[in-house]
Amino acid sequence: MKPEQQYIDLFTQAEAMICRHSADVLNAPRAAAFAHFQQLGFPSSKNEDYKYSDMGKLFAPDYGLNLNRLPIPVNPNEVFKCDVPNMSTSLFFVLNDSFYRENATSRLPEGILLGSLKAMGETHPDLVRSFYGKLADTSTDGVTAFNTMFAQDGLLIYVPRGVVVEKPIQLVNMLRADVNFMVNRRVLIILEDGAQLRLLACDHAMDDVNFLATQVMEVFVGNGAMLDLYELEENSLNTIRISNLYVKQGANSNVLLNGMTLTNGTTRNGVHVTLAGEGAELDLCGMVIADKNQHVDNHTVIDHAVPRCNSRELFKYVLDDEATGAFSGLVLVRPDAQHTNSQQTNRNLCATRQARMYTQPQLEIYADDVKCSHGATVGQLDERALFYMRQRGIPEKEARLLLMFAFVNEVIDMIRLDALRDRLHLLVEKRFRGELNKCKGCRICGKE
Repeated sequence: MKPEQQYIDLFTQAEAMICRHSADVLNAPRAAAFAHFQQLGFPSSKNEDYKYSDMGKLFAPDYGLNLNRLPIPVNPNEVFKCDVPNMSTSLFFVLNDSFYRENATSRLPEGILLGSLKAMGETHPDLVRSFYGKLADTSTDGVTAFNTMFAQDGLLIYVPRGVVVEKPIQLVNMLRADVNFMVNRRVLIILEDGAQLRLLACDHAMDDVNFLATQVMEVFVGNGAMLDLYELEENSLNTIRISNLYVKQGANSNVLLNGMTLTNGTTRNGVHVTLAGEGAELDLCGMVIADKNQHVDNHTVIDHAVPRCNSRELFKYVLDDEATGAFSGLVLVRPDAQHTNSQQTNRNLCATRQARMYTQPQLEIYADDVKCSHGATVGQLDERALFYMRQRGIPEKEARLLLMFAFVNEVIDMIRLDALRDRLHLLVEKRFRGELNKCKGCRICGKE
């Protein structure tokens, strides 16, 4: 039986239950998403966007789903005591796919909405209806269609016009289950004109069961608004993460997206950013550290839809043992997008001959007055630098660690929060030394 069929059958049988435990605005697109999933199925490696990650194989095993919304017996406030040293954050939790309401005491500026997407869909239906599903097109992506079929809750963050959220928001996504388990989470972020937000999202798996987590995130950044979004993955080797992030930027907006994978099993991240207003600025970057048999695949699309926008893209991978990495990045410059300035760079380091890296940078340019460049490299450690360091008394193992650490520093240094940047330097050093082999707690605070 094809892996799609078990989920087609499940949705047919459980649709009423799924809808009953969600909100009307989340239920509205389910039928169309189901029809699209029946047509598209899971993307296979024959699909160019998923060339290096066959979704059907990942979804084939049997996973439990909490469609009846049974309570999860855990208090994340007792498990995690998160606080980046020297950086005060507003701390919130998402447990599997639901906002954790208990003890959510962090205060936010007046007018900001942050909480359960389901609850917000019931109390602010017009707001959610205006944005939910407007960027995540279920007719073109089977995983997005699948998530829209089954997602019952998630997170909403709304920042009104001109409001600046001074204190960074830290969101801990926790996976908790006693059996092999699937989570389908939605995130909706809305920044009105002139709003500013800095968000750190950390992914953690608490148990040793097999997890499969899908996430669809839609982000709307208004004219003159500013967003920093940092995603830090510290999952277990038994976790599969499949995320699709959709961003739409207004005129003169400024967005920094920085995704960092420190530990994982299998990860496939899709990022689609549309620069829809003149003067929009985008920094899109990512860092991957993988070993053993880990697999990390990043697929990005930057769509320059209007003139006078700037984008800078940088992804770096360090692969050890038999790890596999993939990067596919498309920069699209549409016919009217004159005076575009775009740079795309992918640099990769394979520490062993068994590690594999696949890279496919792409430019599609339909305007003639632009400045665009792209490039990719795949190599091993610089033997000359290694020899130079050993000649000065540095042991070979330490020299290799120092070279790998220096290689990824460029991505870490793009973080615009000093305390978080310093913490990531320490975490990456620990990762290279083999001290982050298993997710045991919120290491962003250093307490395990």
